[in-house]
Amino acid sequence: MKFSTKSRYALRMMLDLIINSTQDSYVSLKDVSARQEISVKYLEQIVMQLTRAGLLKSSRGPQGGYMLARPASRYTPGDVIRCIEGRLAVVTCLESDPNPCRRAGFCSTLRFWQGLNQALNQYVDSMTLEEMADAYRRNIPLDFSI
Repeated sequence: MKFSTKSRYALRMMLDLIINSTQDSYVSLKDVSARQEISVKYLEQIVMQLTRAGLLKSSRGPQGGYMLARPASRYTPGDVIRCIEGRLAVVTCLESDPNPCRRAGFCSTLRFWQGLNQALNQYVDSMTLEEMADAYRRNIPLDFSI
């Protein structure tokens, strides 16, 4: 499974907003673009999805830009990735519930895929964006255990 560039950039952008903003201040896409080396046009596509999903707030005008809609401690990487990618599933048959696969009742590999799917989803929700930003600020590697 590969995450799209859009998901990776969305996560970087959210962390940039946390690291480079003060409380109740908006950050311009131009500034994020310069720091993250992502085009403003591409960021516009990303913020549209994040704003529509309620993860970001926007403001127009000279002091406008984007800010988190809630505290960084209430976001996980999974929230951001799911906003961009949709439901995270390692195989197609786990994308919806109930499982639509005609082999689901007797599939010899289903338990494996369910376990991997559970591990993936638990991991992307195991930390907050605030924890990620704090680790970045202190230059501490993230703990990759599940």
